[in-house]
Amino acid sequence: MSSSSTSLASPLLALAHGRPSPTSKAQPFLAARRSAARSSPSASARASSPWRALPAPRASGGEQDGRVQELRVPSSWLTPAGAEQESEWLRETLHKWLDDEYCPEPANVDISNTAARSYYESLTAKESDLGEILLKMVGDLQKLSYQESFHGAFSAANAAVRLISQRMESSSPDD
Repeated sequence: MSSSSTSLASPLLALAHGRPSPTSKAQPFLAARRSAARSSPSASARASSPWRALPAPRASGGEQDGRVQELRVPSSWLTPAGAEQESEWLRETLHKWLDDEYCPEPANVDISNTAARSYYESLTAKESDLGEILLKMVGDLQKLSYQESFHGAFSAANAAVRLISQRMESSSPDD
């Protein structure tokens, strides 16, 4: 080993054996960000962080800009009749999904009823953003007890929103 690698390895080996190194000082471990201009694309990808800034939108309005796409329910679902129909569909579909995915249990009725009521309230309040609908649903589902269930508020709300998004994908563009 060279002297520089020995000096680096010594504190690491000492820490691995539970002893502080006499040459080490307590310092936080922070990785320096690389400048995009100075690093190669492959090095930049390896050093990427989930906290990096999103790329700027492209000039053309129809192109993807690298950001998460907003998912919005069709405007026809925001009417009282549409909200009633869609929330009833969710109640039935989520209940069946919970029974099939895990096992039939009484909690599935409460979960699907609560999710459907929350969804109905969101739709009648003209909330079309699926992310906002998800957040409200999680809050409403957290009021239930999951002690005797295979589920939790987040898994149930995520399942409901996944079912809704699948329905959105399969519905006609006119909706």
